[in-house]
Amino acid sequence: MADRSVAIVGGRVVPIAGEPVDGGTVLVEDGRIVAVGGDVAVPAGVRVIDVAGSWVLPGFIEAHGHLGVHEEGEGWAGSDTNEMTDPVTAQVRALDAINPADLGFRDAITGGVLAVNVNPGSGNPIGGQTVALRCWGRTVDEMVLREPSGMKSALGENPKRVYGEQKKTPSTRLGTAAVIRGALVDAANYLQRLEAEQRKPEGERKPVDRDLKLEALGKVLRREIPWRQHCHRADDIATAIRLADEFGYDLVIDHGTEAHLLADIIAAKGIPVIIGPLFTSRSKVELRNRSLANPGRLARAGVTIAITTDHPVVPVNFLAYQAALSVKEGLDREIALQALTINPARIAGIDDRLGSIEAGKDADLVIWSGDPLNVLSRVERALIGGVEIYAYEEGGQGVFASG
Repeated sequence: MADRSVAIVGGRVVPIAGEPVDGGTVLVEDGRIVAVGGDVAVPAGVRVIDVAGSWVLPGFIEAHGHLGVHEEGEGWAGSDTNEMTDPVTAQVRALDAINPADLGFRDAITGGVLAVNVNPGSGNPIGGQTVALRCWGRTVDEMVLREPSGMKSALGENPKRVYGEQKKTPSTRLGTAAVIRGALVDAANYLQRLEAEQRKPEGERKPVDRDLKLEALGKVLRREIPWRQHCHRADDIATAIRLADEFGYDLVIDHGTEAHLLADIIAAKGIPVIIGPLFTSRSKVELRNRSLANPGRLARAGVTIAITTDHPVVPVNFLAYQAALSVKEGLDREIALQALTINPARIAGIDDRLGSIEAGKDADLVIWSGDPLNVLSRVERALIGGVEIYAYEEGGQGVFASG
């Protein structure tokens, strides 16, 4: 087993949780960070990596992507994002369709992205369960950080188009909302049946037949996982908020192309927005107001943001570039880095392990040649659990660890 104790010394350490430290040290023992700062003593015998002149940051986190379920270079055979045979597929899990051999995972690492929240697609009003995982591992099971990490739902053009073409419900926005509401009512009734049996004396209880669909939706209603709402247009965002208020679940807005138009409402309710992808054309009506200035508009209104490529819509290794150009268009650079690290970690419920360089967290670290918000900077090394998994070599060749 690789040595998981190491000291990374001499670089500009950007911990996210505190001020940057020039000439700082990150001390890692048994795969976890134990100390970070400018005067950290390095125990004898600990392997030292001198990164003078480089920047050290936590691994970036793609807050909404389809790595492993929509594979690079595989076409139809590698596309498993949408189970479009039923408008409500809450029982399906992204976990069960992820191929760790997808080339997208290695692309992610070369772009400094070491973790991703993988979502089902947006063809169904309720698309299924998301999973947060690392971008490195032989099996998806060893990559998992949190499962499930959310429930994917979609409003707007996509489910309307998919089922309208099939001449099924829903073919309209009002039909989509009705399908979602009906499924959540069914789940609430299911939970009531379970709770009613639990209240009875043990000898009088009758088994309630398991229902995987309603079990999964029950996690949302019990606020065990957030509702991940695909929506672009302001009217669809308002519908997302209305449904969340009705059923009392934790809402996350995914995409949020027009979220800036309702930024004051979103901020007041404490709803995070995962904004993007930002490197796309305005390919449909919902995207008419897409702009690299929108992340800054949301942040200035007090909205917690994360930035997404929606890989493979935009290649995941361009995540930092989207943030950099958002800074160019008015986003505060400190918030931009938070939108790539601690904010997506909190949204996915993995901030106890990832998202910042702090004692007690996993040593999932990236050494950059310079400021990661400079598009000329590159990833020089990447470590997961203190183990180096990637190194850049002169001539443009990246070398991954074996296994």
